[in-house]
Amino acid sequence: MLNGSLFVLGEAHASGIAWGDVVFQLVIFLILLALLRKYALGPVMGIMKQREDHIANQLDSAEKNNADAMKLVEEQKQELVAARTEARELLEKARKQADVQREEIVAAAKAEAENMKESAKREITREKELAVQSVQQQVASLSVLIASKVLEKEVKSEDQSAIFDQYLKEVGEAK
Repeated sequence: MLNGSLFVLGEAHASGIAWGDVVFQLVIFLILLALLRKYALGPVMGIMKQREDHIANQLDSAEKNNADAMKLVEEQKQELVAARTEARELLEKARKQADVQREEIVAAAKAEAENMKESAKREITREKELAVQSVQQQVASLSVLIASKVLEKEVKSEDQSAIFDQYLKEVGEAK
């Protein structure tokens, strides 16, 4: 050892530094640091690690939830597009079906109108034929009546005029 008292506590050298105190304080500091590391920093670091892991898990969970939400939003968008497409198709189908039904109804109405028109024409023709037959029968009966009256007496111009007027009157009443 150098002078034997180099590291004695409390002894100062010419430089004014007590090397013994410095070494002692350094050893105490290192022991204190080791104890703090073992008993204080270890649990604190463990707590910090747990907290870091917890925060990392929370972030991962949040990212996963965000990804799930985005996926769900995308699925909802696709379902909405599909629903709109289906609704558009249903509307188009209903519109086409309505057009077909409208055309069928119009065609049926035209056919019914044509049938009614033809039926009316047949009825008019039948009524016309009946009227012609009736007029022919009346003319025939009036002709027979006139002929019988003419045969009963000699027709004078005054009588002829009266018979003609009576004939017109009878024909007018028959209508």
